[in-house]
Amino acid sequence: MEISPANSTPARIASWKSGAIAARTASLNFAAPLPLALWHLTSLDAPTVAVVWALAFAWAAGISLPLWLPILLALVAWAVYIADRLLDARSAHHTHQLHRLRLRHHFHWRHRQIFLPLAVISACAATVLVLTFMPVGALQRNTVLAVAALAYFSGVHVPRRLLPFPRRNIIPKEPIVAILFTTACVLPTLSRTPHQSAFELWPLILPALFFTLLAWLNCHAIESWEHWESAGAPSHSSVFAHTVALAVTGLILSLALAAFQPRSAALVAAGTASALFLALLDRQRSRISPLALRAAADLALLTPAFFTPILLAARILPFS
Repeated sequence: MEISPANSTPARIASWKSGAIAARTASLNFAAPLPLALWHLTSLDAPTVAVVWALAFAWAAGISLPLWLPILLALVAWAVYIADRLLDARSAHHTHQLHRLRLRHHFHWRHRQIFLPLAVISACAATVLVLTFMPVGALQRNTVLAVAALAYFSGVHVPRRLLPFPRRNIIPKEPIVAILFTTACVLPTLSRTPHQSAFELWPLILPALFFTLLAWLNCHAIESWEHWESAGAPSHSSVFAHTVALAVTGLILSLALAAFQPRSAALVAAGTASALFLALLDRQRSRISPLALRAAADLALLTPAFFTPILLAARILPFS
């Protein structure tokens, strides 16, 4: 007896997954508002987080950054994230692996005639700012970071046949992205602090290490949630345990810093709130649309923009 394709095992599995996804979608009670959705789909989330973190690190160190620096950071982050999503989409279309793509990739690919020129313009504007305003010493330090980022970017997107070395995924991409992102945000402040030893910089280094873990956890959570979404059924997630552990660590660290470095303590407390927000998102992920969940994960990283002004208004922290 011939088995029709509709009754074959793969077809039944696909039908079950489609039904599971449809049932879950029907039970969702929170979708992303249009501004939040566009903030994520247009890749404006990454530059926003980068600017907020850079200003927060500078505030914690009591340093004022020149206006061109946050603008430069935003332009570079936007250009990189647009390029990353366009290259991901291009690779998936060429290899017929569209299942790897998310809404952000489809959105960028559909509007690539807009996004590609925007990325080029952003990169050119960033280059002009660097050549016009960046001191030679800072240019040398940032070149090292740029080379490291370019090496990672090439390792991810350059075809295997064009690489001079075999590609080995020894280290997951999430911690690499977290280290590069946090370094780019804290480097403007580190380069403007008076010449000090590493021990004397610990009030800034400790929050930077904490925010590196937070950035890694953000990437890990998004990766886990999107894998769960692709599977079409709930799966075990380590996100909640990791976020709670990081939040407890942040609480202890902020309490330890409060008496001696209140600004550093406030910054770590803001990161602690971000970790708790990620934990809440993980617990409620079955009730949130994939787009809203992904956007909210980056929205959770903006707590320094709200947390420190509240403390200042309450006069918990000194203004000077």
